[in-house]
Order: sequence, then structure tokens, then C-alpha cells
Amino acid sequence: MSDGTVIAGGGLAAQRCAETLRRAGYEGRVRMVCGETHAPYDRPPLSKAVLATTGAEDDLGLRPASWYTDHAVELLLGTRAAALDCTRHVVTLADGRALGYEQLLIATGSRPRRLGLLDGFANVHTLRTLEDARALRAALAGGGRLVIVGAGFIGQEVAAAAAKAGVDTTIVDAADAPLAALLGPAVGTWFADLHRSEGVDVILGATVAAATGAGCVGRLTLSDGRRLACDHVLVGVGVDPDVAWLAGSGLDPAVVRVGAEGHTGAPGVFAAGDATGTGHWESAARQGMVAARAMLGVGSSRPAAASFWSDLYDTRVHYLGDAPCADAATIDGDPAQRDFSVTFTRAGAPVAVLLVGRSHDLPNARALLAA
Repeated sequence: MSDGTVIAGGGLAAQRCAETLRRAGYEGRVRMVCGETHAPYDRPPLSKAVLATTGAEDDLGLRPASWYTDHAVELLLGTRAAALDCTRHVVTLADGRALGYEQLLIATGSRPRRLGLLDGFANVHTLRTLEDARALRAALAGGGRLVIVGAGFIGQEVAAAAAKAGVDTTIVDAADAPLAALLGPAVGTWFADLHRSEGVDVILGATVAAATGAGCVGRLTLSDGRRLACDHVLVGVGVDPDVAWLAGSGLDPAVVRVGAEGHTGAPGVFAAGDATGTGHWESAARQGMVAARAMLGVGSSRPAAASFWSDLYDTRVHYLGDAPCADAATIDGDPAQRDFSVTFTRAGAPVAVLLVGRSHDLPNARALLAA
């Protein structure tokens, strides 16, 4: 049997690569290395529905278990890629197995950033995996006081879910407004006001300076001198590509740099998803498909604008494009009613769109940016 294709990673990019290969008629061997003990599943619900109910776990799988058997995709669960030899075309796994490959997709995702002063406390959580979500859900089931460090979308989604469940919730962020670096201070202030209107305390322009407690954090001291009593802490200060295992391979062990079709520059080696620093659901899905087509020598169409979505207090938020490069923004609608759009432009040309409560406008936003 030939070595075929090895997919290092068990997330969305990995799944879309496997699907695309089989859909295009690829008949070679396909092995997918999944660090978790679960088959590929959808991560966005982890910070939303899964925190609310165990029943939401039933719908997480990206494909039913039978799909992998029916499409001859071998799942290697509960082990991770540990080393890569680009010269010999071999991936070594954490359990010692060596997998030869003709083509390799690096799709090992990302890992949450941590705060050193909070390491070692039993009630400090991050949220990246199903196990993380289960642990946080169990912690919040008893109520108490939750402090979320970081006002990115993960932190905001958890805040919305916790507040809806009746948990006393506080968000702490170093910026003067949530998501200000991405969407600007005016839109960022709207997000802060949204949470405050739902009973969440939002503290901005402050960082965590100290933590006290025996085994569990009982109090956080902020850089502005404030002290917050807490029962649970979620650290949501971003993620880093989980590619340290590439050290010594010739590829960057901090983030995998790729060309337009996912080529890494190493023979037969491609990368997709968070491993390349993209960080969003739709980007990961698209990159996984593009890499598979490149493996088969089939070109891909021009990519659509990068996008992602979020649910906050039953309001759907869509973001498309590249707002940080804009020099102006125009608001249409009523922010107070959670029904508006923001069009970001550069030299008059649209470069990004934010939709709040306007999912019906998503096709128009895509068309606007495509044009």
C-alpha cells in the first residue's frame, strides 16, 4: 500500500481536505491524525450551545462516524504529530509511530494563550476543546462569580452564555474597547454597551496584576488597583498556532507560512487553518479545500473575503473582510435596536462589512466585497 496522504490534525481544515480529496476522486490512502479522542467536530458551539446543555454535544460531529468508513479515511485518534522529517517524508507521532507520506497537510490548529500568573489554579479555564467546554459548563452550573480575561469573541460568547444562565459575570480587557484593534473604538464601544445592558460588568483599560488563593483563585487584583472576588476565571486572550512540533523540520515552528494554494515550500507539504495563523472557521474550511485541490493539481477559484460569525444574546453577528486596513466606516441602521451594518472602506472602496442582526444581508455583503 502506498503512503498516500497524511493529514496532521483533526479539525475543520483537516476534515474539508479529506472530503475534497475523496469528492475529486482521489483513491490513495488517507490517514488523519487527531490529537483528541473524538472524530472531527465543530468548535464554534463550544462557547455557546455546549455551555448551556449537554444535548448540544450530539450535533457537534462534522460528519457521522460511518462517513470515515464509507470514504476509507483512517482516523488515528488520541495521538499527535510530534516531529516532521521533510527529507524522508515521515511524520513521527507522539506514540512513536512513523507515518510515511506522499503528501502531507499540516492542520494541527492552535492552542490558547495562557497567563503565567494564573497557571496552577484549579478554577482557571481556557476554551478550545470539548473537554474544556465540559469542564467550564460543570463549573458554571453551580453559579458563582465568573471573571473573563479578554474581550475577544470567545470571551464575549462565554459572557453571553454565562449571563443568560444567571452567572455573575465580569469581562476584563486591556483595550479601551472590545475588538477595537479589529473594528475600531466606536464599534467596540457598542459591544461593551451590549454586555452591560445584559448585566455583565465590563472593565476596560486594565490587566490582571495578581491572583490570590489557595489552589483556586479567590481574588484578582487589576492593574488599576481594583480587586475582583471570583469563583471561576476564563482566560480568553487569543491563540497561537500549535506547530511547535515542526522544530527541526525546516519549517517555522511558530507559524506555518504558505503560498496561495497552501504550499509550504517543502516538497509535498501543505498547511491550512489555524496552523497558518488564519484563526477563523470559514478560512480554515476554505484553506483545507484549496490545499486538497492543489495536491491533486487542480486550481481553485479566487477566494472569497475572510469571514466569521458569532451569537451574542440571541443576536447574530457577521464579519467579513479586513477592517483594520480601512480609513473610514459608515453605519446603517439602529445600533440601539441591535439591527445595523457597518461598511468599512479604504479610499472609498469597501474592504469589510459588519452585520448585526442582519443575516439576510450576508449575500449582499459578500457581493459588495467581491466586486
